[in-house]
Amino acid sequence: MNKWIFMIGATCLLSSCGIYSTYKPQTSVPDNLYGEEIPAEDTVNLGNMSWRELFKDPQLQALIERGLQNNTDLRTAQLRVEEAKAALLSAKLSFLPSLAFSPQGTISSFDGETSKSYTVPVSASWELDVFGKLRNAKKQAQAAYEQSEDYQQAVHSSLIANIANTYYTLLMLDEQLAISEETAASWKETVQSTEALMNAGLADESAVSQMRATYFEVENSVLDLKEQINQVENSLALLLAETPQAFERGNLAAQEFPEELSVGVPLQLLANRPDVREAERQLEQAFYVTNQANAAFYPSITLSGSAGWTNAAGAIITNPGKFLASAVASLTEPLFNRGTLIAQKRIAKAQQEEASLAFQQKLLSAGSEVNDALTSYQTSRYKRSNYEQQIVSLENALRSTTLLMEHGTTTYLEVLTAKQALLSAELSQVANQFKEIQSVINLYQALGGGRM
Repeated sequence: MNKWIFMIGATCLLSSCGIYSTYKPQTSVPDNLYGEEIPAEDTVNLGNMSWRELFKDPQLQALIERGLQNNTDLRTAQLRVEEAKAALLSAKLSFLPSLAFSPQGTISSFDGETSKSYTVPVSASWELDVFGKLRNAKKQAQAAYEQSEDYQQAVHSSLIANIANTYYTLLMLDEQLAISEETAASWKETVQSTEALMNAGLADESAVSQMRATYFEVENSVLDLKEQINQVENSLALLLAETPQAFERGNLAAQEFPEELSVGVPLQLLANRPDVREAERQLEQAFYVTNQANAAFYPSITLSGSAGWTNAAGAIITNPGKFLASAVASLTEPLFNRGTLIAQKRIAKAQQEEASLAFQQKLLSAGSEVNDALTSYQTSRYKRSNYEQQIVSLENALRSTTLLMEHGTTTYLEVLTAKQALLSAELSQVANQFKEIQSVINLYQALGGGRM
């Protein structure tokens, strides 16, 4: 009867202290996480797509494959997973008894007589997890292992997005370089035409000088673009863990992406975003650290024993050996360090609150990133048609002013202004195309895309 009363009382005590409690995953997100103007009711999610489905350029796919194979940050993250896996295995094995084999032998001589003795024991020690210390440590190690996997996924997703962004930056710069080189060739022809007009007495020296100055300015922009291309190629080589080189690539106009982008329901961020999951794993670890701090107030119960053979069982040395066995149970209860335990418990609780706030902030940041990326994409789409119409108008204006200058009804300054406006609009159009693609990549990453 007393045994059953003790067990019932211990069970009630443990449940009230919460040292056996289990972490409950987060299942809710703030209202309007993506913003009030962004509908988020459909469960279809851009982040659920494979990166091969989103990035269809075969040359980009090949680069991403090389990066996933060679990138040093990703390989480091994989090693962290192995480290956490080993720590988890250690926590699981702590439930088993520890065994030690420690044979000993002595030779002694007294008054011309030699005696030999030996002991060949196998000792074992087993801590009973009555108050949950080992259990909470194992659960903490499990959360740490899962967090390392989430970190690896975050690095994986970030690497894919960075390679894609760098690749499309090269396509943008290639397009801008082609426009600038074409403009430089056009300016060179304009300078030659203006020189001919000056020789015919239809233009003055100031017009020719201004045209030449503008031509050299465009030439400098061509050189700047070539330098930027080299720098971006070097950045791409670093992502791939390769030496500097030129990369084969497509062109910006041939890239295809979904016309309609769905963000899915905000609750999916809890499952899809690796950094959000990582923050929750940190909260889970803090939860079990607090449980361990609670369990530290209770005694540790350890069973130990040894068994083996010895010929030193008494004062007289005997052979053959005799079997030796012993068993000990010990209980260790903290008495004079409760102040330290209380402080550790308060620290653990504070760290758990910090982890909870960090998780909430990470979730809000994720929602903000989705809003930013989707708004940027929509804005770029709206601006696309405006740039197209603007370029058509500027091309018409340039043709008109050029004809008027040739017939002497306008000045070279109007032609100069028209050419510069057209070049600026064409470069801005290419930059807007890149921004639209970049917004798709950012939205894909913000929704947790790029999963392995």
